[in-house]
Amino acid sequence: MSQIKTILLVEDNRQDEMLILRALRKVNLANQVDVARDGQQALDYLFRVGEFADRPGPLLPAVVLLDISLPRVNGLEVLGQLRKHPDTRLLPVVILTSSDEERDRLASYQGGANSFVRKPLDFAEFAEAVAQLGVYWLAINSPVTGTDHE
Repeated sequence: MSQIKTILLVEDNRQDEMLILRALRKVNLANQVDVARDGQQALDYLFRVGEFADRPGPLLPAVVLLDISLPRVNGLEVLGQLRKHPDTRLLPVVILTSSDEERDRLASYQGGANSFVRKPLDFAEFAEAVAQLGVYWLAINSPVTGTDHE
């Protein structure tokens, strides 16, 4: 039985959120995109605590698209928490950010990010980048399953 693949988008900028959702719909890849608007909400979602304790759907998304500059808990701290926990340490995480700082890129990879993608300023480039991410992480990539790493 094929399970619906979901994406967790962690993005506090509503305009970027709408552009990402539109780009994913355009390529008909994401059956479901859940959105967290700050780092703490993302952690609560992924670990099924607080408001997400009874969250329906798969235990984990196929991929997390994670911004760095987030309220409450920043993206690099979220990444660090994910990599420390046995249930999420292998979860694919793509840093999707407007930052072009080399230190952010380095910290992302050192923290265990699977990819670092800078948000292009041009809408068409941004939509194409998101579409390519969706194709790769949902259709091409072969992730480990829950039983592969236990």
